[in-house]
Amino acid sequence: MLAGHKQQLLTELVTGIGREELIWINGYLSALINGKEAAPVTAGVSAVARKVTFVYGTETGNAKKLATEFAAKAKKQKLQVKLAGLDQYRFTDLSREENLFVVISTQGDGEPPLAAQKFYDHIHRNGFRLDQLRYSVLALGDTSYPYFCKTGEDVDNQLEKLGGKRVVPIRKCDVDYEKDAESWFEQVLLYVQGAEAVAGEPVQTGAVKETKSNKKIYTATLAGKQLLSDQGSHKEVYHLELIAEGVEYQPGDSVGIVPRNPSALVNRLFELTGLERTRQYSHKNELYTAEELLQQKLAVGRLHERVVKKYASIVQQDIPEQKTDLLQLLENHPLQDKARFEEVIAILPAQSPRIYTIASSSAAHNGEVHLTVELDRFPAGGEMQHGLCSGYLAALPVGAVLEFFVQKNNRFRLPDGDKKVLMIGQGTGIAAFRSFLAERDATGASGKNWLFFGEDSFTRDFLYQTELQDWYQTGVLNGISLAFRQDQSQPFSVADKLLAHAKDVYAWIQEGAYLYVCGEKSPMSESVEKALLQIIAGEGNLDAGEAQTCFEQLKTSGRYSKDVY
Repeated sequence: MLAGHKQQLLTELVTGIGREELIWINGYLSALINGKEAAPVTAGVSAVARKVTFVYGTETGNAKKLATEFAAKAKKQKLQVKLAGLDQYRFTDLSREENLFVVISTQGDGEPPLAAQKFYDHIHRNGFRLDQLRYSVLALGDTSYPYFCKTGEDVDNQLEKLGGKRVVPIRKCDVDYEKDAESWFEQVLLYVQGAEAVAGEPVQTGAVKETKSNKKIYTATLAGKQLLSDQGSHKEVYHLELIAEGVEYQPGDSVGIVPRNPSALVNRLFELTGLERTRQYSHKNELYTAEELLQQKLAVGRLHERVVKKYASIVQQDIPEQKTDLLQLLENHPLQDKARFEEVIAILPAQSPRIYTIASSSAAHNGEVHLTVELDRFPAGGEMQHGLCSGYLAALPVGAVLEFFVQKNNRFRLPDGDKKVLMIGQGTGIAAFRSFLAERDATGASGKNWLFFGEDSFTRDFLYQTELQDWYQTGVLNGISLAFRQDQSQPFSVADKLLAHAKDVYAWIQEGAYLYVCGEKSPMSESVEKALLQIIAGEGNLDAGEAQTCFEQLKTSGRYSKDVY
């Protein structure tokens, strides 16, 4: 406790001062406590201000959003700030950076976002040092996936290997990232304002074993199931209707479903290992039977090279480091001691959820979630195989119970009801637009709606044909432009259809329409963007650079959004 007169002095000091000054004082005291040289009290914040760079690698936009917010806040503190996406960042600047703060997400099997791939590859090459660099990493991820925040971890470790000094420990964030991200930024601000001692203080990094996802898990009953593709189609596309009490979502959101491994495969694994189905093992600090783990919790197919390497170490054999299945590993490189299968279970990643865009509207389908699921089929091992989750869902009988969580997508939202909406999609990309149209119909939105939809065949693959026709006849859908590739003498895509309506499309853009693209990333969404650029340039009488600027303005203003896969 402070003596009375000291307490009075402290109270007088902090009365009426701002938050930024309090942060500086906190850093000053932290330095004294840790035996470090503190910044002079008379220096003030501006005197210790430094040049800082925020860079981001993003797939969904969250990393960009955070980095932009942090850069804006840092500028308000009179700091010299540079902000850049890693797809635009000049690698030659690395050797000149004083303070680099990286905000980056993780995709798939621990991979960097596409926009950050070149940066990721660059820093993992040998031949240069970054001894002058001071840095920290904010890693965004999802604990539902086995390689939670791996890209952020890789970047953090590699910058250190190159000679950089970590001034704030890495912070790993789950899907509810706001509080953790803000805490990380406050630590960064303390450092750049002169309180270097803060960098040495332990910070909760949110490691996988310690982080709990805040996702709400819903239990649903499969109330309806319909095959949308007709006889003769080479596709199987299902419409699924799930009933889930209290479910909350918005048009544009998705659901995450963790699939179960096929029973036949699980039975074969037990045959090969001789494992007792009822024997219990610890997984993520909870006990499960071997059958529960292999059926519901662990991934056993398409194992990453890292897992294969660990399996090779267990069996003491040379195994090519390539993606393979657990069944193939056990058959080709069997365990000599069946008791060691416990070690195998320990290296298997958790089963990843598969994400499906919601095809319904809460306003129109209260308490229900509808999905549009195509059965993924591919040749492997001399026979046709099914995608794990699409096969699981396609085989579910009506009345079956399953679990899911809602994944928000704030970058794919409907505008105000009086705005025009132009929707461009192909295949199961129609799901989001069925949600949009159902919502606008149920809420009585006055804005016009125009749908561009593409598939293989009008007679076999026109998904939700009856509903779309009804919406068109009742005026909810004001325009519908269709492109069926197999019905044309020459290939005719949704991009071609856009070009065929170039004048009207450009008029909608000029009138403030919001544009949405949903479906395959490649080649569909790429060809659509090229078509839109061509329309803007041609109809607007602009050169390529001016058209690109116009298109970028649509993105930054929120009038162009895409949900592609």
